[in-house]
Amino acid sequence: MKLSEATWTEIRDAEVDAALLPVGSTEQHGPHAPLGTDALTAEAVADAAAERWAGRETDRGGDAATDPDGGDLLVAPPVHVGVAEEHRAFDGTLWVSPDTFRAYVRETVESLAHHGLDRVVLVNGHGGNVEALAEVARRVSRDGSTNAYAVSFTWFEAVGEHASRMGHGGPLETAMLRHVAPELVRADRVAEARDGGTDRWGEWVRGVNLAHDSDEFTENGVVGDPNEGTAALGAELLERASEALCDVAGAVAERGFERHRGGR
Repeated sequence: MKLSEATWTEIRDAEVDAALLPVGSTEQHGPHAPLGTDALTAEAVADAAAERWAGRETDRGGDAATDPDGGDLLVAPPVHVGVAEEHRAFDGTLWVSPDTFRAYVRETVESLAHHGLDRVVLVNGHGGNVEALAEVARRVSRDGSTNAYAVSFTWFEAVGEHASRMGHGGPLETAMLRHVAPELVRADRVAEARDGGTDRWGEWVRGVNLAHDSDEFTENGVVGDPNEGTAALGAELLERASEALCDVAGAVAERGFERHRGGR
C-alpha cells in the first residue's frame, strides 16, 4: 500500500502494521548510474517488502511477519535528499546538513504517528545517512510526545555475504538498478565507470580515513566494479533485502514503546 497513491479515507480505514519510509539521496553514482539511485533502490526494497507482506503465507505458528490477522505495510513517499556533502565535487549532487536532515525525517515520522501510523521503519539506501537515521530512530522512540517507535534499516547491509561488495555505484547498486530500473543504467558507460573508479572507499591509515570527500580517491565517483552488477544479482539482492525488511517490520509491529521511555 503506497501512501501517495491512496486517498485520505483509505488511509483512515486501513489496517496498517507498520509504515516504511524510504530514505535516499540525490548524488553522483558514476557516469553510468542516475543521481537518484539511493532513493530509487530504497523505495524498490520497501515496495517489494510490502508486496511480500501482503502475500505472505498463512502460518499461525509463525512470527509477526506471518500473522494472518495482520494488516498491511504502508510505503510512504521517499526522502530524496540526504547527507551527501562528500559527493559535492560531482555535478548534480544535492545535500543538506545532518541537522536539517534529522529534523525533516523526524517530523515526517511525527506526521505518520499523528494519524496512528506509529510503528515506522526508515528504509535507507545511502551510507551517508546511516548515523543520522540511527539518531532519529533513537530520539523518536525515546520521546514520549512523539508517540511512535522507529528503527533504521539499510538495505545493502541486509544482503548476507554480498554486503562487503557494496562500494559506490559499484556491483550492488548497479545490479539492483539493472533489475528494478534497467532503462536507467547507461550500459555503454559501464566500462568507463569501472576504469575510472577505485576498489576501496577512502584513504586509510591505521583505521583512520584521511579523505572527507569522494573525489579525493575516485576519479569518476565509482568504488567497485559495476560490470559485476548483473540483473540476476539484483534480483537476489532485492529478494534478500525485502525478506529481511519484512522480518524487521514484523518485530517493530510487535514491540512495545514503554521500555524505550524509561519504563520497566
